[in-house]
Amino acid sequence: MSLPVVSGEVRRAVAEGRPVVALESTIITHGLPRPDNGEVARAAEQQVRAAGAVPATIGVIDGVATVGLTGAQLDRLAGDRAAVKASVRDLPIAAAKGRNAGTTVAATSFLAHRAGIRVFATGGLGGVHHGAATSFDESADLVTLAATPLVVVSAGVKSILDVAATLERLETLNIPVLGYRTLRFPGFYVADSGHAIEHSVGAPAEVAAVVTARDELGLRSAVLVANPVPAAEQLDPTLHDRALAEAWEQAREQGVSGHDITPFLLDRIRTATGGRSLAVNIAVYRNNIALATEIATALAG
Repeated sequence: MSLPVVSGEVRRAVAEGRPVVALESTIITHGLPRPDNGEVARAAEQQVRAAGAVPATIGVIDGVATVGLTGAQLDRLAGDRAAVKASVRDLPIAAAKGRNAGTTVAATSFLAHRAGIRVFATGGLGGVHHGAATSFDESADLVTLAATPLVVVSAGVKSILDVAATLERLETLNIPVLGYRTLRFPGFYVADSGHAIEHSVGAPAEVAAVVTARDELGLRSAVLVANPVPAAEQLDPTLHDRALAEAWEQAREQGVSGHDITPFLLDRIRTATGGRSLAVNIAVYRNNIALATEIATALAG
């Protein structure tokens, strides 16, 4: 058996040049509470289909990296509290141990490209953490995207990260960043992280043109489309800033650090916003799926 295993539907769609949108699975296993996780995963696939494209949710089932999960496999991941989070380095370990795993942006990108998929919709990208100058705490998403020629649609990075450093790393790694109808880098929960970007596109066809030029030049990096959540659906910026500051203060008081810091901060933000951050998380994902499907259609046209 060769890995990844690609569903017949996805394999046929890729071979025929029809639009396919890759979807990650850490949002199912680690990003959303139950039962919202399963409901959002099913709705995401339905959204892609309704727009005329083929969804390809990617995950690991019993150690098998799979592109195009079945409904039953989606339900297994959504209900499996023992499922692990797998980045690229974890895929062979999950395979050898027969684990169920949600795939990160890095692993999903890697597997999507292996399957011939060109467009991937996620919520937020991983990035550089505060203090990375000494801890070297940087998401594998960045280095993977530097060598994986996809289009990745995300709402920037979560504001708990060092956004300025993340943008610097994206530049160093030669990953083009295109603001979708904006020159401000989005901050996931909010439409504007407070940081500017150089380039903007106004339509899916413009993204497709950039991708065509990248491919003709023989470049191997992803094109990152930074798609801000609509202003009407964002977390109130004042509430966001207050919740984030309080979360960092609580982390310092309790001595939380390392790999525990991200889930701690996100949980505190969710609590401080009365669950509003969860609703924004889902709105971000749906908005990115809509744009990714349009871009996949433009590339297939």
